[in-house]
Amino acid sequence: MIPNHYTPSLSELDLLMVRAIPPGGNWKDIPLSVPSQRLEQIRASYARGEGSRSTYYGRMRHDAPAHTISTYFNRPGNGAFVHYAQDRMISQREAARLQSFPDSFVFTGSKAAINKQIGNAVPPLLAFQLARALGEPGEFIDLFAGAGGLSQGFHWAGWQQLVANDIDAAALNTYRENLGGQTVLGDVCDSEVFNQLVAAASAHPRTSRPRLVLGGPPCQGFSTAGNKRSMEDERNHLFKKYAEFLKVVRPDGFIFENVPGLKSMEGGRVLTMVTTTLEEAGYSTEVWTVNAEQFAVPQRRTRVLIYGTRIGAFPLTRPRAVTAWNSGDLLVPSSPTVGAAISDLPPLAPGADGSASVYASPPSSLYQRLMRGEITACDFLSEVRTGSKNGA
Repeated sequence: MIPNHYTPSLSELDLLMVRAIPPGGNWKDIPLSVPSQRLEQIRASYARGEGSRSTYYGRMRHDAPAHTISTYFNRPGNGAFVHYAQDRMISQREAARLQSFPDSFVFTGSKAAINKQIGNAVPPLLAFQLARALGEPGEFIDLFAGAGGLSQGFHWAGWQQLVANDIDAAALNTYRENLGGQTVLGDVCDSEVFNQLVAAASAHPRTSRPRLVLGGPPCQGFSTAGNKRSMEDERNHLFKKYAEFLKVVRPDGFIFENVPGLKSMEGGRVLTMVTTTLEEAGYSTEVWTVNAEQFAVPQRRTRVLIYGTRIGAFPLTRPRAVTAWNSGDLLVPSSPTVGAAISDLPPLAPGADGSASVYASPPSSLYQRLMRGEITACDFLSEVRTGSKNGA
């Protein structure tokens, strides 16, 4: 069984466009004779100098990492989500693999809910390395947990979950089904939900092990892809409730994850506001920008991390990159590729569900062995660091 190996159906027009796009190609490869109002809008925008839209109607390359997996990976016109060899969109399982979720991780809910869970997640393999950089395993509380990308990585590193929270019932059900533990459904701004989380954390006596708060508030308000990037968006004030939680629970530290747009919003003033608010909760902070492809994730995904620690609690150690992708778009051998990530999954026709299918081949890469549970994340990274097989 290969759970969630489902790919959406495509219209005849979509298929006509998809078949015209070569690996690594995009909307520019679609003939002008193809009738599409969407393509006309993209071409007009490009002619006005409003950006290349280089990932629109993009087809993946098997020999390169994927572009960022968003919540719209089921649509050909919203990114580079066309399978590198088959005339279809990538499946939910393929998207999950490119995010570094193992095949044993089963997403639940409607198809739209699952797309959202996968696209919004923090890659677990990146989270694993964040956890490992902190030293000895400890305990964590996961706010805005989603389906559990951060938690999965910390679980791999031996950390213990105390409680997790999200407002999305489908995402939290996926979290609970895969990771277990106590969960609290609801808006953290609701006083009853907030108090439940405080009580759940307080029910665990403090030990010598470090205790962290994980998670970043929903990123849509900060995203450069959105139309609203101002403090008028209520989602952009959730960091204040995050800081309030830190004041009450007093963990040893926190990891606040968000999109790169947080750094540029209102000329950097919003990032200063966020870090100042978190520091006023009693923490020193550092802001790091991390690229997922540098941490053995087969995806070019950039995220901003605000690390915080109470003075004297434990040192902040930035995780060390293990793979690379250079500016000339030439693959550095140590970087896992799309092919190394998904080539063993069975082929699909548009609209097909291959969840009951068997693997198309034995694992042909270290990364596939990790995804299929044959090796641990620790073993995988050890092999990647030695450069012996490099995940490919």
